[in-house]
Formats: sequence, structure tokens, C-alpha cells
Amino acid sequence: MQDKVRITSKKVLREKRLRKIFLILIVLLLFLLLLFYMIVGIVYNRGNFSITLDKNLYFDRGLIMYDDPLNKEYRPTLYAEAPSTFDNISQYWLPEDITEYGGGSHNGKSYLAYTFYVENIGEEIRDYWSEVYIEDVTRNVDDAVRIRIYRNDEYVTFAKGKANGEAESNTTAFLSETLAGRMHIENSMPGSIDKFTLVIWIEGSDQDCTDDILGGEFKVRLRFNSEYVEEN
Repeated sequence: MQDKVRITSKKVLREKRLRKIFLILIVLLLFLLLLFYMIVGIVYNRGNFSITLDKNLYFDRGLIMYDDPLNKEYRPTLYAEAPSTFDNISQYWLPEDITEYGGGSHNGKSYLAYTFYVENIGEEIRDYWSEVYIEDVTRNVDDAVRIRIYRNDEYVTFAKGKANGEAESNTTAFLSETLAGRMHIENSMPGSIDKFTLVIWIEGSDQDCTDDILGGEFKVRLRFNSEYVEEN
């Protein structure tokens, strides 16, 4: 009987030890997952949306880019701050005066909005191009993303085309998997200023806006070039 009690006691102690080790492993795993999530969040949320100006536009053509009208200094790259949340919304929820919030980031609930300027400080009339590059996508979130670019209050909205190749309603279809769209800015006069506002959101009315894209990430870059760039 005594031997049986001893054996049972050892078994209980062993089970307690195993449970303790198991709990420690679970906590450690959760910590590692949290650390991984934080690292991924930093990678994707820090500078997800960048705007770059080809150096030739500045050095050869006299164009500068800035987001502060009171500080008109040449900046080769601007970074749009990502909103704290990115849930799906309707395009009709965007403010009608979204271009009137001044330069820099002015995000709303679940949409990114960023205003900046391109000014011709040279002495000649210039043309330039802009391309929106898709740099990274996870969970096919680009299926429901909308990218709207206002230029002096007129805009074009880019979206991934439907499965049958047609463009989504009131949008211009992405040119390829890596090139969302392009714009040709013609006859920029000396002293003229083009005002741009970049707006990005997930369109809730899109049939591809489903639970399958939850947790997806989307990284894009808007680039201004001195020459036409062939489609990728």
C-alpha cells in the first residue's frame, strides 16, 4: 500500500511538473508571436506609403516636392503616416473637402489621406509622370483597395480589375500586379504649383471585401519621374 502511495505521489508530481513546463512553453510561444507581430507591424506600418521625386526632376528640370507650403525645400522622399485602423469603409464616407486640410497627413477613420505639392521653380515649361507602384501585398487585400489621387482637386481612382478584366465601378483598373496606375502631368509652367492629395481605403462595397482579406497588408509607392516608364 505504501509503495502504491509513493508511486501515485511521483506520478502526480510528474504531471504537475509537465503542466508547469507546458504553461511556460505556451507563455514563451505567445511572447514570440507578440514579438513577431510587433516586428511585422513596424516593417509594414512605418513608411508604408512613400512618395519619391526623381532627382532628374530637381537637378535638370527645376521641380521640387514638399508637404509644408511654408518650408519649400527639396525633399526626394515624403512618407505618409498610416492610420491607426484600416477597416473597410465606403467611398461616400470620405469628406467632400478632403483636399482642404493642408499639407502632410490628415488621415480619417480607416483611410489614409496625405497632401503635398510639386512646384516648378525653373524657367521652362515641363512635363512629368507619376506612377503608383504596388510593392507588397498579403492576403489579397489589394482586391478591395482603392487608391485615389487628387491633382488640383480633380481626381482619378485606381482599383484592381474584376476577374473578367473589367474595371470596378467609377475606377481605373490597375495596369499590372505591380503598377496600379500612372498620370501624365503636362505643361507645368514656371512658378506653377500642383497640389496632390493621396487617399487610400478599403472599399466595403467591393465584392472582394470579405473576411479572407482580414489581417492583410498593402505597401505602395508613388513616384514622380522625368520620363515615361514602361509598364512592368
